Order: sequence, then structure tokens, then C-alpha cells
Amino acid sequence: MIEGIIFTPLYIVETEGGDVLHAMKSSDPGFSGFGEAYFSTVESNAIKGWKLHREMVLNLVVPKGAVRVVIFDERPGSPTKKNYNEIILSRANYGRLTIPSQLWVGFQGIDEKTSLLLNIANIQHDPNEIDRKELGEIVFDWR
Repeated sequence: MIEGIIFTPLYIVETEGGDVLHAMKSSDPGFSGFGEAYFSTVESNAIKGWKLHREMVLNLVVPKGAVRVVIFDERPGSPTKKNYNEIILSRANYGRLTIPSQLWVGFQGIDEKTSLLLNIANIQHDPNEIDRKELGEIVFDWR
């Protein structure tokens, strides 16, 4: 695992009429403050990437569908520099993926239908703290 990434298994409480899906508590590993929470939809086979947040810590949860999250470490001096991590977030692998700042992140919808991804961020969205690269600028086989 790339240094600083945390995967926290989460609970699904099945109830009649609809389930309760836990996401995050302030006492959880990876909690580093609250700035905002937002949902992103990811269409089937769509690939979104690459983004690097200079300050934001991501806490990603997929309550519906399935999303492949790929992380690439390009941090100077990192013991895991040039490493990739790949994880599928879904109901079958229900958990929260905490990704520290300074890592490149891309994701792909791998469900037949649109997937829903929740980010619980430690700071509010600021377009000035994001770096972007085109998909081909970081070599990864998305097949």
C-alpha cells in the first residue's frame, strides 16, 4: 500500500425498507477535519483522472455501483514513490478509502450502471489547490 493510504472496512446495517450504510465518524482513522462532503457520479466504463490535491485529504466511499480507484505516488522522497495502488470500492467491498494530499488519483466506473462516489473532504473544494494531468500522462492499463 502506498504510504499514507488507509482502507477502513465499513458497516452496512440491513433493515426492512432500506439499508443504513456507514461512512465516517470523527473518531475514525483518517478523519482530519471536515470541510465538505459531496457526491460524484461515475458512468459505466468512464475514466476520470488524473487529479492531485495539494491540501485536500479524500475519504472515498461508494454506496452504489462499483468504482476502481487508482492512486499513483510521485512525491519526492516518498518510500513508495513510483508505486500504484488499485482498489475497487463497492457494496461487496464496502469501506472508506482515505487518500492523503499529494497523490495522483484516477477512477473508473466498473458497474453496468452509474456508480455513486462520496468524498468526505477535510477542506472545502478549492480549484486552486488541484493539479491535473491528462489520462495518458500517467501510464496505467485501465482495461
